[in-house]
Amino acid sequence: MEIRDPVHGNIDIDPRQEQVMQHPVYQRLRQIKQLGFGEFSFPGATHNRYMHSLGASFLSAKIFDSIFNTYPFANDADRLRLRDATILAALLHDIGHGPLSHTTEEVMPQLRDLAIPAYKDRPDRQANHEDYTIKFITDSDLKNCIEKNYKNLPAIEVAKLIDKTIENNSNYFIVDGLDFRPLLSQLISSELDADRMDYLQRDSYFSGTNYGAIDMEWIINNLSYHIVDDRLHLALGRRALYTFDNFLISRHHMYLQVYFHHKSIIYDEILNRYLTDPECAFALPADIDEYLLYTDYLLYEHLRTSKNYWANLIAKRQPYKVLFELHSMADSNRVTDMQKQVEDAGISTIYSNSKTRLSKYHATSPKEHKIHSIYVIDEYDKKSPVIELREATEIFKMYEGIRRIERLYVPPENLLEARKVLSD
Repeated sequence: MEIRDPVHGNIDIDPRQEQVMQHPVYQRLRQIKQLGFGEFSFPGATHNRYMHSLGASFLSAKIFDSIFNTYPFANDADRLRLRDATILAALLHDIGHGPLSHTTEEVMPQLRDLAIPAYKDRPDRQANHEDYTIKFITDSDLKNCIEKNYKNLPAIEVAKLIDKTIENNSNYFIVDGLDFRPLLSQLISSELDADRMDYLQRDSYFSGTNYGAIDMEWIINNLSYHIVDDRLHLALGRRALYTFDNFLISRHHMYLQVYFHHKSIIYDEILNRYLTDPECAFALPADIDEYLLYTDYLLYEHLRTSKNYWANLIAKRQPYKVLFELHSMADSNRVTDMQKQVEDAGISTIYSNSKTRLSKYHATSPKEHKIHSIYVIDEYDKKSPVIELREATEIFKMYEGIRRIERLYVPPENLLEARKVLSD
């Protein structure tokens, strides 16, 4: 099968992968929009997670081939099974997403209710979309579909590349005494993964912005591996370091300008108000067969028929309006003080605080750094040919702080009155 993708061009689909893509679990992604409420800010952004996941899968194969094109596998079967696991992990990494993306995780069940065999004995908490992803891959009919079409690929091995915390009690990723799992996991989730490479280009393209104009080919062609303690890690050639800097900055600006657009944010906040309202009658089921029915369209229909105030605001496209917006890098009471003033005048408000940092390195521990480090290789520097990525570039220090966009919203009919309250 061949698919024409507006971002990557022609994508050839392996017959085995086609069978997995035809499964209802993957087909459901056609009805889950990639940017949720983003289309209200950017009308072209109606693309779905079906195409994003296929794009990530395409890039994961391209990256794998670039890294291992000269790797001395003693047996080609080893290369093929590692490649298959990587491609499927990238393809299926988003299958657990709820309607309208992350906001509906507020009404997901407890983890214990999903009864995921791979998560045995884990402390209970509220489930998230990644838990549903692992459930589908390891404990549903999709598991049977994977193992029927990929004879030498247990579905649990695919799950291990998506969730690095799943215990590894097999030798599937061990080849000639070396563990390939760290690197292959990084192709699914890291600072340089196929997921980010695709969604930056795809979301930029469909939103009509230019943040995706990065030389991804140069980055991919300069990716390789570095071995530490018999474990393979992702590595980047120094020649592509400045392109990597550009990639990180572009993604950072994509968050600030597109994902955090004021219209998208207010719809998310209103939906959250509804989902946490005692009147809310919407909840995501633990039964994964029933979960297949829960799509963006089902949620919109539910909101349309609800009598709840917050649900009606979304259904009728009547969101609160921005009264004030503050971009900063420091904690401040300025916006919350304004909120009190406006509410004291009898006007309803919604306060939002959107935060982002350049890199997930800021949020990981030194132990995690060591386990999941990406390295930079300099073929010309014989004195220090290999260093960790965070030490090879100043970009992490330059963008160390948290960027905040604080907003205060009020009902449209109260906007002029609220402005007067603040001006007085």
